[in-house]
Parts: sequence; structure tokens; C-alpha cells
Amino acid sequence: MVTAAPPLSAPPVPRAARVRHLGPNWYASVMGTAVLGSAGVALPAHSAVLRAVFAGAWALSLGMLVVLLAARALHWRHHGDQARAHLLDPAVAPFYGCLSMALLAVGGGALTAGRDLIGTGPAVALDAVLFTAGTAVGLVAAVAVPYLMAVRHRVDPAQATPVWLLPLVAPMVSAALGPLLVPRLPPGQPRETLLLACLAMFGLSLLTTLLMLPLVFARLIGSVPLPLALTPTLFLVLGPLGQSTTALGKIADAAPGVVPAPYDRGLGVFAVLYGVPVMGFALLWLALASAHVVRARREGMGFAMTWWAFTFPVGTCVTGAAALARHTGLVVYDGLAVGLYAVLAVAWLAAARGTVRALVSGELLAAPLPAPVAQSAATGRTRSGAGR
Repeated sequence: MVTAAPPLSAPPVPRAARVRHLGPNWYASVMGTAVLGSAGVALPAHSAVLRAVFAGAWALSLGMLVVLLAARALHWRHHGDQARAHLLDPAVAPFYGCLSMALLAVGGGALTAGRDLIGTGPAVALDAVLFTAGTAVGLVAAVAVPYLMAVRHRVDPAQATPVWLLPLVAPMVSAALGPLLVPRLPPGQPRETLLLACLAMFGLSLLTTLLMLPLVFARLIGSVPLPLALTPTLFLVLGPLGQSTTALGKIADAAPGVVPAPYDRGLGVFAVLYGVPVMGFALLWLALASAHVVRARREGMGFAMTWWAFTFPVGTCVTGAAALARHTGLVVYDGLAVGLYAVLAVAWLAAARGTVRALVSGELLAAPLPAPVAQSAATGRTRSGAGR
């Protein structure tokens, strides 16, 4: 009797080949983890245990950033064709804004959540490096991605998605986190220059976002629904809303003694007059986006990397509500910040769990599959339901 030889095991996949399909959207996981720590520190009250948890979340985001930067460097070195294809893909290129925001989120988190862990000196140094790099990348992305969309990509306004906002929001993150470094600069013009640069980036990001939002809203109500896997990206609209409220609050906090009177007091007034209505709109959009997500889940939306859109934008609303609580003295904004943080924590757990499971199964780093089509029983229209 002949015994069959045991099947040969598949040769191991080369390390470089594993990252061929690792796109810039992965930086969203770093952003979502970093904001879990920095938004927690912004809450009105927390114990030493919670501060340790927030510091741990920041440390995890730092480790994720280091690993992801190395993996993306490997991707560019060995798969330059794929990297260039990403830049020329209107669905992927906007995610280059996530690289900027990941650097900024981890850097800012060093001074808020991570300072107790690594000390003030190293936290300032790390934030200075990451803030500089993240701001530079963000400003380049804010120009380069819309330029590519205009001259190289083939896009139609009816195809607009909230993902298009990503490179435009990156300078707003710089505007929100730059004031943390203002007290670390020499008094006088260095401090005032950085603070007014943050205000300029606030305006840059706000005005370009206001140009893009009507396209997103028109797509939402006037065209076919978003593909199921892109439905979570509706939460990205919360990013510029919460982050702009946070930015003005932080700029107003840093203004006394940096900009002359009465501009310092005027910035505090502006922070409230702007932030209160914008936070109201953010809550409206949160309800609308949540309703769309519930509908998509009922129609079969599974896990995709777009689930990380549930995290960072909600975290910016936490810090925005905390800023309004400081400047108005209203307890209701403290309560809002706590409630939104609970949403953030649940969203992070869901996104992290799905990411780990899909990584273990190999699904996330595999080549993309053809998009299945979901049929709407109510309208008979079709839409794609796939995505990673």
C-alpha cells in the first residue's frame, strides 16, 4: 500500500509582498487610537486610573504609527507602481491627508495624554517634530490632491463622497494642535506668529471644506446612496465641524499675552459665537449619519477599514464640546463631551476588533475583490457594497 505524501505547505509570502495593498487609509487607525487618549484627557474629570488608560491609548497609537510608517516605506520601495496608482485613484488619493493627521494626532497626544508617561521634555520634542512634519504634509496634500483631482483624475460631482474632505481637514488639525506648542516658544513674535499661523490654517481648511460640503450633501440626497462600505465615511463630515470648534477654543486659550488686546478677548468671543452653532449642526449630522449606518447594516454592510471613520471625527466633537464647556461655563457641554466620548469608545472597540480579526484572516492585506452589488428593494437601484 502506497502512503500519500503529506501536502506541501504553501511557501511563505515575502514580507514585501504582504504590503502591496497597504494603502494610506490605514493611517486612520492611528488617528482613531490617538484621539481615544487625547479626547479622554479633555473630559471634565477623570481619575488617575483613567489617565493611565488614556496614556496607554496614546502609547499604542505611537507604536502603530512607527509600524505603519515602516510598512508604508516598504510599500513605496517595493511597490512603487501600486503607490503611484493610489495617487492617481480618486478614491484613494484623498487618504494621503490621513498621513498628516496621524502624525499630528500622535504628536499632540504626546503633550496631553502621553506627557505623564514620557515626561514633559520628550513630549515637547516629539510633538515639535511630528507637528512640523504633519503640518508640512497636510499643506502639501491640501494643494496636491485637489490639483490631481482637477487635472489627472476623472471625477464627477455626482461621485462626491466625504472622503474628498480628508486632505482639506488636515490643516484644521494643525490649527487645533499648534496652540499646544505656543507656550513652548520664546515670548513675542515667535508665539504670535505660530498662533496666527494656526488661525490662518483654520481659515484655509474651513473655506475649502465649505466649498466641498455642498457636493457631498448633494450626492447624499440627489443621487444613488453611497456604497455600503462607504456609508461610515459620512462620519467624516464631523471632523471639520468638531476640529474647527476645538481649534478656535485652543487658539482663544493661548491668545492672552500672545496677541494684543482687544484681539485676545475677541478670539474668546469668536470661539463661542462660532462653536455653539457649529456644534449644533454637528449633532444634527451625527444623527443623520447614524441613521444611514443603521440602514446600511440592515442591508448587509460588513466590516471595512472605513469603520475607523467612526472614531477620529467623533473624538474631535468631544474636544470641541470640552472647549465650549471651558469658554461658556455650561455644564451641558461637559455632559455632551462625556456622552460623545462613550460613543467614541464603543466605535473604537468595534473598529479595532474588526481590524484585528480581518488581519488575522488575511483579508485586509489581500488583493481587492470585485465589488458585489446590493439591490435596494424600495427603489430598485443598485450600489456597490464592498470595500476595505
